[in-house]
Amino acid sequence: MAIVFAVLSPHPPIILPDVGSPEDRNQVKDTIENLKKLGEKLKEKNPDSIIISSPHPDWGFDVPLFFLAKDFKGKIEKVLIGSENPQFYFEQGKNLCQKLDRGPTSNQLGLIASGDLSHCLRADGPYGLHPQGPEFDKELIESLKEKDITNILRLADKYPEAGECGLRSFCFLLGVLEEAKISYQPEILSYQAPFGVGYLVANFKLS
Repeated sequence: MAIVFAVLSPHPPIILPDVGSPEDRNQVKDTIENLKKLGEKLKEKNPDSIIISSPHPDWGFDVPLFFLAKDFKGKIEKVLIGSENPQFYFEQGKNLCQKLDRGPTSNQLGLIASGDLSHCLRADGPYGLHPQGPEFDKELIESLKEKDITNILRLADKYPEAGECGLRSFCFLLGVLEEAKISYQPEILSYQAPFGVGYLVANFKLS
């Protein structure tokens, strides 16, 4: 098994062309454009299979797959993330990698971690404004840049009122990468929050 593609993707239905208005979608133009670029990259890498993790059924999977893998012909495995602590899902990712390593070594895999950041970034946002929201988003992004996995695993305890939904999904992907023992560098492509929810698009440069 070889991992050839790994990304973090937001999943707001509003970015879908048949849901969000042109005005709404224009406010998250960078998010949409970067997801489209990553979709082209996935086509180039052409993995045999994709594993996508999400804290929500339905749109949690459907929105990222619309932009990243709409025309993908392989089997797509969906992993629904629950409410256990981030360390649990980090270990789940490691366990999955061990299982995959027992399969054919020629298999190429793409990873998508679906999730949004804080929902508490604006007074008129879905959960209102909470100071932990912006703090959580900033620290998560900085920790990703620095590959500080230890700190990422602590963020749920540090910011319990952040109102995020993506941390455990992201930790699942990080666990897979950690166990695969491949060199990677997170690349933050965009972060937008015009509606009071943080939308992070990140690519992992793999080697």
